[in-house]
Amino acid sequence: MSSQAESLRERILDLVGEYHESAFPELPFVPGETAVPVSGRVFDAEDIRSLVDSSLDFWLTTGRFAAQFEKQFARWFGIRTATLVNSGSSADLLAVTALTSPKLGDRRLRPGDEVITVAAGFPTTVNPIIQNGLVPVFVDEYIPTYNIDVTKLEEARSERTRAVVIAHTLGNPFDLGAVTEFVRKYDLWLVEDCCDAVGATYRGQKVGTFGDLATVSFYPAHHITMGEGGCVLAEKPLFKTIVESFRDWGRDCWCEPGKANTCGKRFDWELGELPRGYDHKYIYSHIGYNLKMTDMQAAVGVSQMKKLPQFIEKRRSNFKALWEGLKDLGEFFILPEATPQSEPSWFGFPIAVRPEAPFNRNQAIAFLEGRKIATRLLFGGNLLRQPAYQGIKHRVVGSLENTDFIMNQVFWVGVYPGITTEMLGYMLDTFHQMPVEHLVTL
Repeated sequence: MSSQAESLRERILDLVGEYHESAFPELPFVPGETAVPVSGRVFDAEDIRSLVDSSLDFWLTTGRFAAQFEKQFARWFGIRTATLVNSGSSADLLAVTALTSPKLGDRRLRPGDEVITVAAGFPTTVNPIIQNGLVPVFVDEYIPTYNIDVTKLEEARSERTRAVVIAHTLGNPFDLGAVTEFVRKYDLWLVEDCCDAVGATYRGQKVGTFGDLATVSFYPAHHITMGEGGCVLAEKPLFKTIVESFRDWGRDCWCEPGKANTCGKRFDWELGELPRGYDHKYIYSHIGYNLKMTDMQAAVGVSQMKKLPQFIEKRRSNFKALWEGLKDLGEFFILPEATPQSEPSWFGFPIAVRPEAPFNRNQAIAFLEGRKIATRLLFGGNLLRQPAYQGIKHRVVGSLENTDFIMNQVFWVGVYPGITTEMLGYMLDTFHQMPVEHLVTL
C-alpha cells in the first residue's frame, strides 16, 4: 500500500470518531416516552472505526479480522478452537451436523438416533436435530431456573439415545454437574448452546467448555454483536476440521481463503472414487453449506471483545437491581433464580405471573408495553404446540407441565448494557403500579 493510501486511511479513520459523536449522541431518558428495549447493540467509535478499517481492505469474505477474533475468543474461553459462522443458528446447525460426520466412526449420529433436549426455548436449538433426521426427546424444565429438569434424564434415555443438546436459558447455566455426569455415564455427546450465556460460569468454569461442542451468537441482542454472526467452540481439533468442512461447502480441503496447498499434496489425493490427483480444493467429504462470516463483521467483534467483561458485569448488575427491586412483589410474580453453584451472565430477566395474581400474563405485558417497556416471551414457549412442529417424530418425557406453564405465564424484560440506572428506576416504578391499578379496577 502506498504512503498516500496509508495517510488517507488514517484520515478516514480519524473522521470516524467525529462522525460517531455527531451521528450517535447520548440522548436523555424521558420516562414514558423513551423506549426501554429488552436488548440492543451497544457500540462506540472504536467499533465503527474497526468496521471501516476492514471495509477499506475490501476483503469481503473471511480474512485477517476473523482469524484474529477466533484466536482471541478461544483464548478468552480457555478452549483450543473457535470457528466463526454467519449466525448463532448456523452454529447450532453445524455443531449438531458435525456429530453426523463419518470421521467420528461408530460414534457418529445416524438418522433415527435420539437426542435429549427441551421444548421451551429457541427453535434453532432443536431444529438441527430434526434437520439431521434425528429424534428429539423433550424433557420438562425446572422453574424458576428455566433449565432442564435433570431428575428426568434417566427416564429420557433409551437404547437409541446418543446426545444431549440444550441451551443455558437466558444466560443461566443448566445443571452442568448432573448433565456432564449423565453424558459420561452413557458415553453421549454434549452440545452446549451458549448463544445467550457468554461469560456465565458453573463451579467457576465458563459455560461452553463442558461439552464436546458449544455455540455462540453475535446477533445485536447478544453479549457482543457483529450484527449477524455466530461461533462454534470445540476443544478437539478434529471437530474444528469437521465444522469448517460443513461450513465451507463440505470440502475436504482445509486451506485458508486465498491460500492453496497447505497440506503439501494438493494434487496427490485419492479419495472416494475420484481419480488420483483430483484437486483437493474440489474434493468434498461432507454434504455441506456455505455459512462463512464476512471479515467486516469479524472486525466489529474484535473491537467488541475489549468491552465484553464490562458488558457482562453490567448485565449482572442490572439483573440484581431488578431482582432486589421486585422481590416485594412475590405474591404476584415468581422471580428467577440462578442454578446452584453457577454465576449467570444474564441475557434477560424472566418473570412468571402467578396464576392467582389479579392480572394475567397478557395484561402484564400490555401494561408494560403501553408504558414503553419492551417485553419478550420465553421464545417459542412449548415448541410442540407451534405450527411448525406438528407431526414431527419425537418422544416426550412426562407431561411437560412446566413447559406449558412457561408458555402461558412467563415473559422477560431486558438487562442489556444499554439499560441505564434511570431506566431501571422507571421499570421498577411501573411494575409496582401494575398490581395497584388492577386491584383498584377489581
